[in-house]
Amino acid sequence: MNAAAANPDPQDHYAVFRIRDFRLYLSGRLIAVLGQQMLTVAVFWELYERTGSALALGFVGLSEMIAMVLLTLPAGHLADNYNRKRIILGALAVSSCASLGLALISWFHADVRWIYACLCTAAASRTFLWPASSAFLTSLVPRELFSRAVTWNSGTFQLASVAGPALGGALIALLKIYSPDHPAAFIYVFAMVTALTCFTSVCFVRATHVVAQREDMTLKSLAAGFKFVFSTRVILGIITLDMFAVLLGGATALLPVFAKEILHAGPGGLGLLQSALPVGAFSCALFLAHRPPMEKAGRALLWSVVAFGLATIGFGLSQWFWVSFAMLFICGAVDNVSVVVRHTLVQLLTPDEKRGRVSSVNALFIGTSNELGGFESGTVAYLCGKFIGNTAAMGAMISVVTGGIGTILVVGAVAWFWPEIRKYGRLDGTPPA
Repeated sequence: MNAAAANPDPQDHYAVFRIRDFRLYLSGRLIAVLGQQMLTVAVFWELYERTGSALALGFVGLSEMIAMVLLTLPAGHLADNYNRKRIILGALAVSSCASLGLALISWFHADVRWIYACLCTAAASRTFLWPASSAFLTSLVPRELFSRAVTWNSGTFQLASVAGPALGGALIALLKIYSPDHPAAFIYVFAMVTALTCFTSVCFVRATHVVAQREDMTLKSLAAGFKFVFSTRVILGIITLDMFAVLLGGATALLPVFAKEILHAGPGGLGLLQSALPVGAFSCALFLAHRPPMEKAGRALLWSVVAFGLATIGFGLSQWFWVSFAMLFICGAVDNVSVVVRHTLVQLLTPDEKRGRVSSVNALFIGTSNELGGFESGTVAYLCGKFIGNTAAMGAMISVVTGGIGTILVVGAVAWFWPEIRKYGRLDGTPPA
């Protein structure tokens, strides 16, 4: 590790960028996530163009969730028992092959069932990529700079989440003019190139992961991540808090209803509303990156989730577009505080030999809560709307407002049941008192 890593200046907001390996990792990740976000837009557009079925869109999430649920525990085991850099490279190679497969399917108009096969393959590669890359990040920067690395890493993802869909949609519209039969195929090829670019960038990273003692893949080994999470109260508490906040407080699944029925904003307004969350998160990441490490990280986490619940309630009650946009912006900003605190503590409080498995458990809890949160929001909105007279708008408002209230109640329960969280101090690698 170079001099900037060996002697980090805690007052230097850009110290992590003086570390060559981190620069390579972050730039590669930015490019790869940008391509993945563009691919997602293209997949949804092509499926609906070819099938005209909303159910066909629903199968996208299902195919990805199946891969995640089945492979999360093996992925965590591999991340702890094999070279993490090689796992990252392997996952990126598989992801690029899946993108190439999508391009060929699109170009030759093959059966759409092959699209789901490629999506499942891509989701499997991401399932192995997540715990390996999350744990590998700790090898790139010293402990004192880890929270800053997480902040910039999160900001990079949010930046790609804003730019990717917008760029993907614009390219599809442009390509339809010059190649009306194959616009999505070019997007898939671009996604393949971005994955290969990230692959090349990671190849030049010098840091490596050395396994101290390899374990066989047994039920005991696979369950080690769960055992550690449930035995470490701070980690269990913050994962539980985030899981229920996402499950109850997520309003994104109902944005089309709000845009059309309540705010009368149309497709353009829907696009702006969808961008509000990542724009808020990216803005918060920039702010946190230029601040000293949090002195009271536990309280910051709890108050950020309270703010998330309040902003969710405000969005549910709003009748004005820009107020709704502002509420979603706040949701994204405070959620990024939660992401930075949770990811930093999960990695720093976990021994290196268990980081992959604990990261996979974290990904499983948060990933499934995202999917179930959308289902929960839609179900509550449907039932409430039907009960009060088949009013979709009122059902959506009730679903979002009650979800925000539930999120605040969860914060109170977590703060009471896990007092260690509200007592946790500096977010710079200093152990809790």
